[in-house]
Amino acid sequence: MKPDNPLYRFRFCPICGSSRFEVHAENARRCADCEFTYYTNPRGATVAVILNDADELLVGIRANQPAIGTFDLVGGFADLDETIEQAMCREIREESGLEVQPSQLRYLFSVPNTYPFSGICIKTIDFFFEVRLSGRPALKGMDDISRLRWVPLREVDPAGFGLTSVRQGVERYLELTVDN
Repeated sequence: MKPDNPLYRFRFCPICGSSRFEVHAENARRCADCEFTYYTNPRGATVAVILNDADELLVGIRANQPAIGTFDLVGGFADLDETIEQAMCREIREESGLEVQPSQLRYLFSVPNTYPFSGICIKTIDFFFEVRLSGRPALKGMDDISRLRWVPLREVDPAGFGLTSVRQGVERYLELTVDN
């Protein structure tokens, strides 16, 4: 099992506590005593490509690790019993104060990711959504975002984005939308 697998550090069965919690597959461990099998699957996460009618992208500065101080887009993990659209709307509200409805979201694509957190690597599948806004609302960075700013789409440099999946998503979005 590779060190970037979330189960790499899991040594004991979470059901019976046995130390015979053995590798069963690349994404699973199985307890040799109680036969419980635990599969690790990617966590759903959201990323918002928010544009105003001047074709400016809403870019945040990360307030926390990983990649503190680098560019980021608004987004985050889906909660239990929440649709990915609900998660996207909640994350936009939590990180910018902007109220967005699911009908305003346009699904773009997804990107697999490895997100380091609390000493383990969490595998995610990041769902990218486009949101188009009228005007240029003044928004305040909150939660995981220290500040927000509008950047003309043609001036966006993917290299400034610290999270790999967000950088890849920005590159992909720019390829789809900006004439080079």
